[in-house]
Amino acid sequence: MAIGERFSAWLLDWAMRQMDDLRPGTTGAASGEVLEIGFGTGLNLRHYGPEVKKLIGVDPMSPDAIGATADRMAAARFPVEHHQLRADGTLPFDAGRFDTVVTTWTLCTIPDPIAALAEMRRVLAPGGRYVFVEHGRAESEQTARWQDRLNPIWKRMAGGCNMNRRTAEIVERGGFALLESERFQSDAPALLSHTLRGVAHVP
Repeated sequence: MAIGERFSAWLLDWAMRQMDDLRPGTTGAASGEVLEIGFGTGLNLRHYGPEVKKLIGVDPMSPDAIGATADRMAAARFPVEHHQLRADGTLPFDAGRFDTVVTTWTLCTIPDPIAALAEMRRVLAPGGRYVFVEHGRAESEQTARWQDRLNPIWKRMAGGCNMNRRTAEIVERGGFALLESERFQSDAPALLSHTLRGVAHVP
């Protein structure tokens, strides 16, 4: 792996560690066999509750990008499997396999989030849940206009991350119905702090 790629992975890991306090509120709702889309460097692993039996992570980044990823996987109290692939293609899993699907600050970056959500829906077991926490478009029209202006620059700088996506609308267009949702602002910079945490299911 090139030095630049390793540095990018380290920088991403550092930035996403600033969100650790917000992880348990989402990952704590997971149970059974879990599919985590946007596994990254494994930062969620220590925040999952005792009801998780196994986790499969999907991410285009190699798990070898930084050594901490392997350490986190080895330290997990449940089996962890990693697949290096994009989420908006066909996932190599049987329909109805997973009890829970999880994303944390992931839908902003997936090139085709609707296609990714369709695959998440396909592999989710009947009665299963999709739990997520995602940043997105501000409710304030003034802030949202600034997000629209700056998003093309931010997207190039931040590895494809979009700051202005309408998360709830995207989740519903992907075939899910929201059971619970909570809007709040995180401690991230203002344009990136507008956050939606939710639990959804296939109606």
